Amino acid sequence: MFVCPSCAHEWASVADGSVSGADEEADKVVKDSNGNVLQDGDTVVVIKDLKVKGSSLVVKGGTKVKNIRLVDGDHDIDCKIPGVGAMGLKSEFVKKA
Repeated sequence: MFVCPSCAHEWASVADGSVSGADEEADKVVKDSNGNVLQDGDTVVVIKDLKVKGSSLVVKGGTKVKNIRLVDGDHDIDCKIPGVGAMGLKSEFVKKA
């Protein structure tokens, strides 16, 4: 196992000694609540009201979010929501527009 010193991400090496990071990226597929595949730059719609942690703000269901960016982690969508700002969303709470 290899470990990144800055973020502590771990990955295994391939038998010939090369790193398998490219293979992991190809296998990673992010799907919305309906099973549609999401890509960087897509527009999505929030399907239910979401409370913003640490704030009294609420992202209302039906809010359209443009130009999403897919990232690794539990919250796999980074975006800017109008009236709220930049935040991370889980793909299970959005549908492709």
